[in-house]
Amino acid sequence: MQLGLDFALVEDLVAGVDEVGRGPLCGAVVTAAVILDPARPIQGLNDSKKLSEARRDRLFDEIREKALAWCIARAEVEEIDRLNILHATMLAMQRAVAGLGVTPKLALIDGNRCPKLAVPSAPVVGGDAKVPAIAAASILAKVSRDREMVEMDRLYPGYGIAGHKGYPTPTHLEALRRLGPTPIHRRSFAPVRELLER
Repeated sequence: MQLGLDFALVEDLVAGVDEVGRGPLCGAVVTAAVILDPARPIQGLNDSKKLSEARRDRLFDEIREKALAWCIARAEVEEIDRLNILHATMLAMQRAVAGLGVTPKLALIDGNRCPKLAVPSAPVVGGDAKVPAIAAASILAKVSRDREMVEMDRLYPGYGIAGHKGYPTPTHLEALRRLGPTPIHRRSFAPVRELLER
């Protein structure tokens, strides 16, 4: 169910939903849903990509402490390869909203489409810069995924994963050609698939 409504008018029990990790060649896609508490404002919320790592880390802790409800969810590499990245992202968003301890009256989704949810939803293009709850979700998702990529770098050294977070940088593509794919590489993504087909 989708609603075309002015989300600025709806303040209580609005969940912001965002994802991180659609573009990388490896790792899960991570989503988050956050319902902010109007009584406990959080200063400095913004699109996670526009914040320094130190600022994101501080906000990560503050959001989890002050939000009415939050949930970080994911779709694994196997699900991405089986469903495709769009459907896996929608699945991870469904999991994030379903995992909230409080049922929202409305879910605002960053981007131009919504997953099928049990609550009313609306897409917001550029939502992470417009809607504080979406900005909060983008921060939880990004910090969570970035930390996971640092762990993956320890498990699979030589690919530079801690630096590029799985995105197809020249360093990553060169390492992939030299070392071959790891179990966390997405087989359905062209650079990985082409290597395997050779």
